[in-house]
Amino acid sequence: MFAMIDTLIEATLAFVRDNRDWAFWIALVFALGENVAFISIVIPSTAILLGVGALVATGELSLWPIFLGASIGAVIGSFISYWIGWRYGDAILRLWPLRNHPDLVARGNAAFLKWGVIAVFIGHFFGPLRAVVFVMAGISRIPMRLYAPVNIVGCLGWAYLTPTVGEVAGHIVGWIWRALGF
Repeated sequence: MFAMIDTLIEATLAFVRDNRDWAFWIALVFALGENVAFISIVIPSTAILLGVGALVATGELSLWPIFLGASIGAVIGSFISYWIGWRYGDAILRLWPLRNHPDLVARGNAAFLKWGVIAVFIGHFFGPLRAVVFVMAGISRIPMRLYAPVNIVGCLGWAYLTPTVGEVAGHIVGWIWRALGF
C-alpha cells in the first residue's frame, strides 16, 4: 500500500516538474481532494504539496501559483464537506469510512465541545482531524457566519504553510547536500 502511495507521489511530482504551467491546477485539485470528506482519506495531498514546495526550493516552480491553487482548492473542498455535514447530518456517521473510525469522530466532537469554531481552524493543520472536522462543523450546525471566516483563514494558512514547509526543507537538504560536496 505504501509503495503505491510513494509511486503516486513521485509520479505527481515528476508531472508537476515537467508541466510547470499546470502547477496552479494541480495544487487546486490536490488541495480540493485533501479537504473533501471521504476523498481526503485516500489522497496523499499534503505529502504532494510538501514535495511541490521542495520543487520551489530548487527554483523549478514559483510558490505563488501553488499557494493560489491550494487556497482555492482548500476553500472549495472544505465548504463542500461542511455542506455535506449540514445536509446529511448523522446519516454520514453511519457510512464508511467514518463508521470504521469512531475515534476520528469522537476526536472531532471533542474538539468542537472544547474549542468551538476554532476547531475548524485547528483542523486544517492536523491530518487526522482534517478528514472529519469540516463535516462535523456542518453536522454540528455551526452557523455559516461563524464557520466561513475561520475556515477561509485556515485554508489560506494551510495552503501557504504546507508548500512553504516543503520549500524550507528543500533548502535545508540542498544546503546539506552542497556542504557535503555532492
